[in-house]
This record gives sequence, structure tokens and C-alpha cells, in this order.
Amino acid sequence: MKTYLECIPCFMNQALRAGKIAVSDEETIKLILSEVGKMIVDIPMENTPPETGKLIYEKISEITGIKDPYKKIKNDNMNEVISMIPKLREIIDNSSDRLLAAVRLSIAGNVIDLGVNRDFNILQAIQEIMTQKFAINDYEIFRKKLSETDEILFLGDNSGESVFDKILIEEMGKKVVYAVKEQPIINDTTMIEAKYIGLDKIATIISSGSTAPGTIMKLCNEDFKMRFNKSKFIISKGQGNFEGLSNFDAPIFFLLRAKCPVISRDLCVDVDSIILKYQRR
Repeated sequence: MKTYLECIPCFMNQALRAGKIAVSDEETIKLILSEVGKMIVDIPMENTPPETGKLIYEKISEITGIKDPYKKIKNDNMNEVISMIPKLREIIDNSSDRLLAAVRLSIAGNVIDLGVNRDFNILQAIQEIMTQKFAINDYEIFRKKLSETDEILFLGDNSGESVFDKILIEEMGKKVVYAVKEQPIINDTTMIEAKYIGLDKIATIISSGSTAPGTIMKLCNEDFKMRFNKSKFIISKGQGNFEGLSNFDAPIFFLLRAKCPVISRDLCVDVDSIILKYQRR
């Protein structure tokens, strides 16, 4: 997905928010905004938003000297959701369609998005999404393709969200390769968070090589590209991965909540819609 004009103020808001999390000094935050503003002037609109996000967060780290400003927030989010695991499993046990319930829970976890300028309430999101109508619903294709596959390539998104993904992986009962980011970027899952959650106990954890808040193929390592090109069943979580992969003709199931007006418009759905979209043309 290309960058739209509406993305530009969002980039600036992200820089301001991340700057405030990293430091309290107003002069440093002002410098961040000034430097990011200069960068945006030269950013090609053909680039995907995560490519720009990568540059912005690298600049913030360069100025502040802090490589992972969201570390404490990530840990708090993960611990909150980990404490909810018994309740999440109870929801699935009481569902008439366990797989669909697990898919819905995985999408509910997508509200934990610190790159979007909005508050979130995890419990409220679960309550809403468990009964919310899908704006795009390829669940029947998902279930059929799942029964035919031996291995899933699962592209993770945010760290707290990955706890919900763990529940879905357990319910699918297939061999899973779970791809995480190469290094900290916003609150996305890296190898550290994946192991903290315990994903390594039920899936093979790999780094995609991407240092952007999304799967950008030209930034990915060769192992990931090989796995991606060979995979017959890919789950892509969240908006950043959708932005990076929406133009690929591949067997991708996009699972997300459309929190951004630009993405909602691209998908032709309302803001806050839930999506289960099969990509293969």
C-alpha cells in the first residue's frame, strides 16, 4: 500500500508520541519533530507507510540514544494479556465454533497498537469483537485451506497481541513458523517478546529480518523470503503487515481491525471493522 497525504500528520503524531515516551526534555522532542519533518519532505509517496515508520523511529533512537522506548509498555501489555489466558481459553471452550472464536480473539488483540494515536481497552475489545460482524469474512476459505495445509507461516505484529496469537496457534493444531521483527520497533514482537510469551514452546520462531513496523520484503532476510515464497498458508496480523503485503499475490489471510481511515478506505470498510481477508487472486 502506498503512502497517502493523510499519513503525513500521522507520522508527525507518532514522532511526538514516541519522543514523549523516550524523553521528557522538550528541546529534544522539538528536535525530533524538526528532524522528522525534514525527512518527510523527501519521502517518496510510493513507499509503504512502514518504510517511513522505520526511518522515523531510527531517527528518534539516534537523537535520544534509546533503542527501545516502548519496552516497559510492551511488558505491561504482555503481562496484562498473559493474566487473561484462562479467561480466553474459557471463551473458546464455551464457543460453538472454537476455531472462529480463536480467530476473533486474535483479531481482538490487534487493538494493542501503539503506532495508532488512540487509547484501547483490551477487555472491551474482546467483548465487542466476539460478536461483531466481519466487514470482510473469508472464514470458510480459511477453515478449508487450514484443513489442507501441514504448515503455517504466521507473521506476528504487536507484542501483547502475540499472546492472543498463541491461543489461535494452539487451536489450529498445525506446525507453525512464527515470524517476528529483527529488532525493537514501536511495540512489535521481537524474539525476546516471543520467548517471554512462550511462543517458542508451540511454534518455530524466526526473524523476518524486517526492521520496519511491518513486513517489507526488500528488508527481509533470505530465509524468510524463501519460506514466504514456498508457503501455501500465511497469516498476516495487523495493519503494518497489511500495508507491506497488500499488493502481493500470495496465499495470505489478513487478520486485523481497520483502525486507520486510510486503511479502511483501501479495504472499502468502516473504521474499526474487523477483517479476515484472503489475498490470493
